Amino acid sequence: MQPGASEDINQVSLMKCNRNKAVILLSGGLDSATMLAIARNRGYECYALSIDYTQRHRAELAAAEKIARSMGVCEHRVVKVDLAAFGGSALTDKFIAVPTEGVKADIPITYVPARNTIMLSLALAWAEVLGSHDIFIGVNAVDYSGYPDCRPEYIAAFEQMANLATKAAIEGNKLSIHAPLISLSKAEIIQQGILLGVEYGSTVSCYQADAAGLACGVCDSCRLRRAGFAAAEVPDPTRYRVPL
Repeated sequence: MQPGASEDINQVSLMKCNRNKAVILLSGGLDSATMLAIARNRGYECYALSIDYTQRHRAELAAAEKIARSMGVCEHRVVKVDLAAFGGSALTDKFIAVPTEGVKADIPITYVPARNTIMLSLALAWAEVLGSHDIFIGVNAVDYSGYPDCRPEYIAAFEQMANLATKAAIEGNKLSIHAPLISLSKAEIIQQGILLGVEYGSTVSCYQADAAGLACGVCDSCRLRRAGFAAAEVPDPTRYRVPL
């Protein structure tokens, strides 16, 4: 892409996007791509926000850009926050290995401290600037790894905080946090995405995907994703480093 091309495209798109704005936290994975499709289907003008938090699986950011373009978002921004400065997670500390033994009952080391709180806070800031009253996040509390910031009570608490802490809410413009996938199984998410035309082959879910976006096939995220396609009886379009 030529320098400035992205900005030109966004300027053209922004001329068409002037109502029902929603900020979409777009990671580049299966869940967030489905959530973006759901928001579009509900009639929102979508502003996609991806966070470069120095994650191990940085290929998801390239996937997010591709998804944002293919789904025609009004604007796509990538904000950098260096969570590797704190570490404490296999996704942000190169000295901590990503677990590959299968999904366990305990909260895994792939949990990134305060990640969703940080991401939602950034989305909240952009929503205020845009005059948007809606933020979408693709958290799931069914087929997931047990992260505490994926639970319904967390989403409700953040929404309450957002409506206490922002100028927009104080002036009467209540903000809503939407988590449309929170109670769906991975198979149900995939089935809904297929109906909405999501190209899952473009998404990257693997916790240790290589630079080309090829998946390991054995991390928790890969296992949950693969099981979801099997349960949905849909061919798995994931590109793996080695055949499974």
